[in-house]
Amino acid sequence: MKVAIVGTGYVGLVTGVCFADVGINVTCVDIDKTKIENLKKGISPIYEQGLEELLTKNIERGTIQFSTELSECLNEADVVFSAVGTPPDEDGSADLKYVLDVAKTVGKHMTKHVLVVTKSTVPVGTAEKVRQAIQGELDIRKENIEFDVASNPEFLKEGSAVKDFMYPERIVVGVESERAESVMKRLYKPFTLNGHPIIFMDVPSAEMTKYASNAMLATRISFMNDVANLCELVGADINQVRRGIGSDSRIGSKFLYPGIGYGGSCFPKDVKAIIKTAEQNNYKMRVLQSVEEVNEEQKTILFKKFQRYFNGNIAGKTVAMWGLAFKPGTDDMREAPALVLIDLLTQAGCKVRGFDPVSIDECKRRIGDKIEYAEDHYDALNGADVLFLTTEWTEFRFPDWARIKGILKTPVVFDGRNIYDKNELLKEGFDYMGIGFECFNS
Repeated sequence: MKVAIVGTGYVGLVTGVCFADVGINVTCVDIDKTKIENLKKGISPIYEQGLEELLTKNIERGTIQFSTELSECLNEADVVFSAVGTPPDEDGSADLKYVLDVAKTVGKHMTKHVLVVTKSTVPVGTAEKVRQAIQGELDIRKENIEFDVASNPEFLKEGSAVKDFMYPERIVVGVESERAESVMKRLYKPFTLNGHPIIFMDVPSAEMTKYASNAMLATRISFMNDVANLCELVGADINQVRRGIGSDSRIGSKFLYPGIGYGGSCFPKDVKAIIKTAEQNNYKMRVLQSVEEVNEEQKTILFKKFQRYFNGNIAGKTVAMWGLAFKPGTDDMREAPALVLIDLLTQAGCKVRGFDPVSIDECKRRIGDKIEYAEDHYDALNGADVLFLTTEWTEFRFPDWARIKGILKTPVVFDGRNIYDKNELLKEGFDYMGIGFECFNS
């Protein structure tokens, strides 16, 4: 089987490399010539654990190729995956320009049956627009060539995307014909040997499943952040509360960790998009509107604690910031809480010395020299008044507190992910500002 994948971003590249690794012949297509030339050399444009190694391996095996033109490989492909970006418009709706461009290209150049699969996260009804775009080009050509359209949303977690693809919990596929279902079963057979199913459904339901899944996870995060803030006001311990409710089998323990808000490429965009879809259908997603509001407010909470700790006298102070990416295991800084905090701190006249194991280059690309960049997490402390923990990288979990206390001008830690033991910090002579509580040494 031969597969073409359009878009070599996070979703497209992971999908292509993993398909290639099980022996499927894959051609990844992208209009960015520099990116394609680097990929041919085995250089990945994104950081994802294990991805570059698999990329190099399958280039050497000859199971993956790269091109800037879909038309060059289209007529050999049995399946075309559309994994291009769907950036949010100003009103929050998903921009389908690139998705429809792919569909039009297929319609212009196809000469035989092809299954066109939307992998990008798209609103309900997109598959029908893709169908119309392909058919429109065929009509212009006066060609009568059969094709199928399907939806196959991704459920990859950044930082463990390769593992998630290779050993999926479930594979959701929306199809409209037995032929399309048969092709998708064959394509995904190597990934279902662990017993997890392919869940076939109609196309609109598959499109909605992706949005609903991310919206539910985002809801749990904002719910716990709301509860954490209330715990701080009433004197309850959010960590104990989390353990108590997480032990309920109806709730479970996942995504119940309070923090400084969700970010990345999925949750913020998808919550906005599903809210917009509802508005277009004269319905209000009131719960999700609140989820979004809580999340935006939560990204500012460390700054507000910092202000309160110093009675508003923060101008001229330097903050050591551990972590810049929106989560560990990735260099992705889209909608990262660290970016919000950096803006608030610098606008208030503070300096920031930041360190992240993998996303410093991405941060420089986004904000340039707005902050100082440290060589490692201890170097970030030099000249700093306080420490902000914003991303829970493994290497930040067991620091040398005596060393840190000897460097910081003020012994206080603002833990945006609640990864440290407050009692340990108090014994070490620190004040500790967590999410849902504040603990003072004196």
